[in-house]
Amino acid sequence: MHPSTADATAPRSEGFLASVHRAPEAARRWAAQGVRRMQRGFMPAVQMTICAVSAYFFAHMVLGHSGPLFAATSSLIALGFGVDSHISRVIEVSAGCTLGILIGELLHTVAGTGLWVAALVLMISILLARFLDPSSILTTQMGLQSLLVILLPAPDGGPFTRSLDAVVGGTFALIIVALWPQDPRKQSHSEVRDALNEFAGVLRECAGALAYADSRMAWHALIRARGMQPTLDKLNKAVAQAREISRISPLYLRHRTEIQELRESLNYLDLAIRNARIFARRLSSAITHASMPPETEGELSHIIELTAESVEALALGLGEASAGVRNRQMRRARLGLNDVASRLSPEQLGIRSLEGETLVLILRPMIVDLLEASGLSHDEAREHLPDLPPAP
Repeated sequence: MHPSTADATAPRSEGFLASVHRAPEAARRWAAQGVRRMQRGFMPAVQMTICAVSAYFFAHMVLGHSGPLFAATSSLIALGFGVDSHISRVIEVSAGCTLGILIGELLHTVAGTGLWVAALVLMISILLARFLDPSSILTTQMGLQSLLVILLPAPDGGPFTRSLDAVVGGTFALIIVALWPQDPRKQSHSEVRDALNEFAGVLRECAGALAYADSRMAWHALIRARGMQPTLDKLNKAVAQAREISRISPLYLRHRTEIQELRESLNYLDLAIRNARIFARRLSSAITHASMPPETEGELSHIIELTAESVEALALGLGEASAGVRNRQMRRARLGLNDVASRLSPEQLGIRSLEGETLVLILRPMIVDLLEASGLSHDEAREHLPDLPPAP
């Protein structure tokens, strides 16, 4: 073999051997992830199984339908397998399934069978599924259901028996979600922790920008704060779903107050994050123009670092299911924010420049918002701020 060919082949051989050696570890990771998915999916799987079997049993034994396949399939589609299985979604998907089957049965009754009828029904069902939900799985399932309406022989009970089966399936899915939902707080707690920890990260970048007089770091904090919007949207959606379930499900009626308090806190958190974006933008300008002495920048950096620690405590409080732990963390957050609020005076910080004063004035309402998110009223939160000198 030519030496150059051998040299080129050697790295490929080494890479292949390394891949072989890594294969067992990759397989173990894959298996571990699969086990975790199975563990998380165990209760939803039980719910879906009970729902489908119950719907089939009711349609067959009570209504007397022969082989009510669509009762089972409609219940499975309506219930779904994700955290998004909430009341309004179940109603929407159930209505969509029933309407898709009804359209199929109408066309089947009027036009009979045939390739063009199947194509028309399939097209309508797919478009209807896309209207209801962006999920590709729902589109596939509804398309399959409508296709089965055309391809399977008509049942003995009449032309619209399958539509009634779909109603039965959707009803059972609704009953399961209402009477046996997943803990509505679980997703909300996870999302609020993620959002507030990200917010704390934004504040720490602002603190670092001041500590190192780095305007680029402040600008990066601004970009990061702006990028929080999808996280906030997910959080609001999770809380809305939790509130919906807690108002309907007897199992979680006792959590309505907690979820309502979390919902109210989100309004103040949204305002605080908006103020943080404004702060980061003005901070970049202030650092660029060197408008504050180093000792003032250091003090302000320390204040923002303390704020980040309080936000992390707030994350632990709002994201905790245990009332005792939640109350302790909320008290810790309030104490930290009270300390920060008491320092927010341009005069106390020795700030003389207009840009420096502006930064402090932006921080003041942000801290008030965070204090309100921790459970204080607006007046109680404002009491912790030092008075500003009267305007000349």
